[in-house]
Amino acid sequence: MTMREIPAELANAVYRRSALPAPAPVVALGESIRAAWGSAVQAILFYGSCLRTGEDRGGMVDLYLIVDRYRRAYRSSLWASLNRLLPPNVFYLEIPFEDRVVRAKYAVLSMSDLENGVSPAWFHSYIWGRFAQPTALVYARRPAVADRVCTLLGQAVLTFLDRVIPRLPVEFSIDELWLRGLTLSYRTELRAERPEKMGALFHSAADHYVRITDAALPALSLPVEVIAGAERRRYRSRISASVRLKSRIAWKLRSLQGKILTLLRLLKGAFSFSGGLDYILWKIERHTGVTVEVPPRLRRRPILALCVLGYRLYRRGAFR
Repeated sequence: MTMREIPAELANAVYRRSALPAPAPVVALGESIRAAWGSAVQAILFYGSCLRTGEDRGGMVDLYLIVDRYRRAYRSSLWASLNRLLPPNVFYLEIPFEDRVVRAKYAVLSMSDLENGVSPAWFHSYIWGRFAQPTALVYARRPAVADRVCTLLGQAVLTFLDRVIPRLPVEFSIDELWLRGLTLSYRTELRAERPEKMGALFHSAADHYVRITDAALPALSLPVEVIAGAERRRYRSRISASVRLKSRIAWKLRSLQGKILTLLRLLKGAFSFSGGLDYILWKIERHTGVTVEVPPRLRRRPILALCVLGYRLYRRGAFR
């Protein structure tokens, strides 16, 4: 897919953020993943709530395992095919670390799928919406791999901004830009996050968001400029009504497409993710307060359980 040249200032901002050292428990998780997946491992990325807070206790570390090719990564051709047809596959890992157990879920994605997923030609926000946010590089096989990954993270920022800015007023602040963008992205999935969570996502790395936004402006496909002299960082866009209408329609389609894809991924995860059903319910309760008991007969049939519980949770307002 066509990739744009990443401005040097954006590349530097992404690289500096990705190069920050990961906490020791996360490094240990990365080493365990490398041992299990061997020479197929190209890179391991760390993102999500544990990265934002710097604390893994009581939570689950979110990682992405980037492999060279699915067929080389898996012993099973079935799992390789599923990962290729509906990326990513998600797995659970727990390891002893000092006086506790550290837990992670990690998603497996090929380097080519990462490249496709952050491209401006990729419609859904599943990949570029995630990797526009702060991401740490826990491991890279070679310096060239680290450079390639950082370039793709920069591309995710460009794609994110190009997709989000038409959904904003002519003038907008840095807060409005990223809060709106994160909200739009999360709504394209069955992601159980309260509205106030979006504010925490932005404010945990506000300076970083300012840096990457300003650095990205020269490479955007849209005319956007910084408003000089504003007390808070503000921007002005010149976007036609037709482009704004197309953007509104596109986000509605992403929301519909994303919810279907999320359900399919949950069905797949019922088999790849040990304790996946309990994790999903715990995640929903943690973020929404909605609690659902799972009857034993449904636990024996994970696909049916996810279909039934998904409908019940939707009716009770767990998914927005």
